[in-house]
Amino acid sequence: MPIRAWFPTFIYNEPLQKSGLTQLNLELAEECRRLRDFDVAGRRWSKKNYPGGYTSYASMNELHRFSSTFAELEKKFTRHVQVFARSLEMDLRGRSIRLTDLWVNIMPPTTAHSLHLHPLSFISGTYYVATPAGCSGLKFEDPRLDRFMAAPPKRTSTREENQAHITYPAEAGQLILFESWLRHEVAAHRVPEERISVSFNFNWS
Repeated sequence: MPIRAWFPTFIYNEPLQKSGLTQLNLELAEECRRLRDFDVAGRRWSKKNYPGGYTSYASMNELHRFSSTFAELEKKFTRHVQVFARSLEMDLRGRSIRLTDLWVNIMPPTTAHSLHLHPLSFISGTYYVATPAGCSGLKFEDPRLDRFMAAPPKRTSTREENQAHITYPAEAGQLILFESWLRHEVAAHRVPEERISVSFNFNWS
C-alpha cells in the first residue's frame, strides 16, 4: 500500500456490564438527583458555570470516596480502563492506574458543555445513566485541527476516520473512554427529559 495510517486516535465504547444495566441506571439516576438536592455548593457553582444544569465537578468530584454506589462504579470503570490502556500499548512501568476524580452531570433542556480536555490525567471517560431519545451525544475534535492551516475543506462524503469531528451517541449503559488530551464537547440538550452521566479521570502512579 502506498499510503498508510499513522498516529491514530482511539476511542473505547462498550457496555459497562453484560446484564442488569436497566436496574443499575434507575438506582444511579435516583442517587444522582439526591446528590443534586444535597449539594448546595455544586448548585451554586453550576448556576454560574454550567447554566441550566447541575454538575458536582467543582464541589463533590471524588464521589467514589464517600458513596458505596460510586465505589462499585470505580471497580467497573477500572476493569475497562485496564483493557483500554493495554490496547494503547501503554507501559505503566509496574505502576497501577488510579481513579482520581468522579463527578455527576445532569443536563436539563438548553444545558451544554463547551469544548474542553482533561489535564493531569491520562484516560478519561463518561458513563451514561439516563439518555432520553434525541439527547446530545459526545462530540470529539480531530486533535490536529489547529494545524490544518491552508488545507481545503473535506468532502461531504468523507469517511468517518477523515472527518474533523465525530459524535458518539449518548446511550444509557454505555461507557466511553478516551485519552485525556482529546478535546470534546456536548451540544445543547434539546429534549424535555434530563440527560444524566457520570464522568471521571484516571491517572497512574
